[in-house]
Amino acid sequence: MEVVIVDGPAEAGALAAARIAELVAAKPSAVLGVATGSSPLETYRSLAARRDAGLDLSRVSAFALDEYVGIRHDHPESYHAVIEREAVRPLGLDPSRVHVPDGLAADLDAECEDYEARIAAAGGVDLQLLGIGANGHIGFNEPSSSLSSRTRVKTLAPATREDNARFFDSADEVPVHCLTQGLGTILDARRALLVAQGESKARAIAEIVEGPVSARWPGSVLQLHRRATIVVDEAAASQLELSDYYRHTVEHRRIVQPGV
Repeated sequence: MEVVIVDGPAEAGALAAARIAELVAAKPSAVLGVATGSSPLETYRSLAARRDAGLDLSRVSAFALDEYVGIRHDHPESYHAVIEREAVRPLGLDPSRVHVPDGLAADLDAECEDYEARIAAAGGVDLQLLGIGANGHIGFNEPSSSLSSRTRVKTLAPATREDNARFFDSADEVPVHCLTQGLGTILDARRALLVAQGESKARAIAEIVEGPVSARWPGSVLQLHRRATIVVDEAAASQLELSDYYRHTVEHRRIVQPGV
């Protein structure tokens, strides 16, 4: 696991965007895993600026991590709408290449199986962008999630619903259920790139980076990923015990790997 500590949210987004841009430059038809929430917003903004400067993302395919169950696709806080608003339009993605689980499907289990099949048919995810919840969830894999789980229906934790209430008119409007890629699905991505900012994420980052691999902190499964990068600002890194080593590693790796 690579840990990169930067000054603030803008720098975290810029670094993540640079990694994605490098991938797309090498593989214009790359498959990206896209995330919602506040964590990836700076990444999308930085990618949009790169698009304005000439980065072409029109051949990229994208798979969203999750979606609420029972919420209209045109609801402003459905992830269909959020991905359209924050990623598809600003980045110039082809809407026909962008996939979001259907939380309105008549058979939710079949929809989850179909979503896994669509990811496989696309050749798998080249780079999965991730945020993290204060309780350590990635995607909507709440604490106690199986480390080998696949796309499935999950019940949101009360703390997650409380955190997400800021996007709705009231806490009662936040759906109780969701469809989410599983931790095993996320581990299948060829690269994982998690971005976190702010003091509220500091404990989760410390637990998933330096704690044991545990269903209590689902994001800790990234310790098992062969190419996982964690990009955090100073506030989110504030509880890391080995932060000096992570800075030392980034500084000195370029001596033998100039392109990193």
